[in-house]
Amino acid sequence: MEDVKLEFPSLPQCKEDAEEWTYPMRREMQEILPGLFLGPYSSAMKSKLPILQKHGITHIICIRQNIEANFIKPNFQQSFRYLVLDIADNPVENIIRFFPMTKEFIDGSLQTGGKVLVHGNAGISRSAAFVIAYIMETFGMKYRDAFAYVQERRFCINPNAGFVHQLQILLVPKSHTKKDNKINLLII
Repeated sequence: MEDVKLEFPSLPQCKEDAEEWTYPMRREMQEILPGLFLGPYSSAMKSKLPILQKHGITHIICIRQNIEANFIKPNFQQSFRYLVLDIADNPVENIIRFFPMTKEFIDGSLQTGGKVLVHGNAGISRSAAFVIAYIMETFGMKYRDAFAYVQERRFCINPNAGFVHQLQILLVPKSHTKKDNKINLLII
């Protein structure tokens, strides 16, 4: 075992003018971080092109199961860069293996001034798990803190128990110093 000090950026603070969550909002996408949106497939349907353009979306991560591919699919391949992941919303599905690819896709977009929408079918379990993982990895957060941060912006998130377990073992912060925002990680 080896002690490694890593530095993480500060997490953006909650918007002061955040809307009060209402049930119909589950059908829309919400901005979780500047340039990173989370929502259901309905926010990426053909009829939603003007809304995606209004928000400046340039990249879309489409998470669906093989059997959903006929109705959850990239609708605007000529307008947006897509990353399509075939993942079942099943507690035994291994999602950790996709985290490096999705982090690289999101970082690549944000670093070039793009904006990313991450969606599954409902924007509740699979896509939420990937956004939580991105926040954990990018900002060095524990699962429960990253979950709370995302839920403040999209109240209806609820990753399945298997995804939660994988996220809980993703990062094991050993200590956190708020003063300099450095985190020591235990590499196992």
